[in-house]
Amino acid sequence: RSNPPRTVHPSARGAPWRHASDPLPRHDIGALLVVDDEQRIAGIVTERDYARKCVLMGRESRETAVSELMSAPVLHVTPEHTNEGCMALMTEHRMRHLPVLDGDRLVGILSMRDLVRDIISEQQFVIEQLQLYIAGDSR
Repeated sequence: RSNPPRTVHPSARGAPWRHASDPLPRHDIGALLVVDDEQRIAGIVTERDYARKCVLMGRESRETAVSELMSAPVLHVTPEHTNEGCMALMTEHRMRHLPVLDGDRLVGILSMRDLVRDIISEQQFVIEQLQLYIAGDSR
């Protein structure tokens, strides 16, 4: 992994969506991990979950608990997973956000955008190296 996973802004299961969603626009994120009393991952709730399970169903966001919107169980990876492995898992399971656990400790969350950005950066580096090689530059 060349880029660290994003900082996580967890939410309690019983928190109303209206309050739990405050970090989304402030930190430009699209998902919140839902944690239980022991700070273990209980679920994940995304802006898409909110749109489908709250707005389209006519629910009131100030009264709807995060636990009513979240998806569970949550797939996760470890820091040892490659970008390609993470992307394959996310594509296979149609996910856009993937928590990263080091043992039982939550260390971050990856988004599909993070992975695409990192893969493009890696490819640009390889292209530059190949161009230097072809040009005969021996830096």
